[in-house]
Amino acid sequence: MVSIISLGGSIVAPDTPDVPFIQRFSALVREYLAEKEDRRIILIVGGGGPARAYQQAYRDISGKTHSEEQDWIGIMATRLNAQLIRGVFADLCPDPVVTDPTAVREMTGRVLVAAGWKPGFSTDTDAVYLAEQFGADRVINLSNIAKVYTDDPRTNPEAEPLDRISWEEFRRMIGDEWTPGRNVPFDPVATKKAAELGLRVICAAGRDIENLARLLRGERFEGTLIGE
Repeated sequence: MVSIISLGGSIVAPDTPDVPFIQRFSALVREYLAEKEDRRIILIVGGGGPARAYQQAYRDISGKTHSEEQDWIGIMATRLNAQLIRGVFADLCPDPVVTDPTAVREMTGRVLVAAGWKPGFSTDTDAVYLAEQFGADRVINLSNIAKVYTDDPRTNPEAEPLDRISWEEFRRMIGDEWTPGRNVPFDPVATKKAAELGLRVICAAGRDIENLARLLRGERFEGTLIGE
């Protein structure tokens, strides 16, 4: 059984690497894998604070607000974060960091780590491609939000958390346009492909290790289920 986890860069490296979180996350993954021999985990790592900082520097220097270069800067940040996570799991992850989710057919260890691929979408889309490649029926999307809301709770105090939402409703809410660095629960390109594949996506708070443990083990958890 393969679990696909899109590990948001905002929890791996909000500004710099969050060492205590990575240590707790590593301990949980190792405990989970040790319980059953057939369990495997694929981790797709985002760019986080380093991506945002370098993209902002590029915009400040170039004066350009929309360009492919911003995507490439973000992609390189994901690869740095992913290399760190791959190193943490080096004993369980003999394969190199995956940078093209359509080119990988197997994993030789218990853990596989992936990073950004190419411009036009975030690592959420890479996670969906890997779910397709490995026959997974869901993606666990971990970020700094506990649930999907009806609107941005930072700007709308009346926004309400959702336990469940259909792909059609979610697409209406976030739109179809990708913007580098855009902060949405799941990126529009990934959303479209996940809906076409009939995947389920679970959005949950990444730093809540106990909740993640329940989620992985099929127990009651806090989060939002996207898809039927």
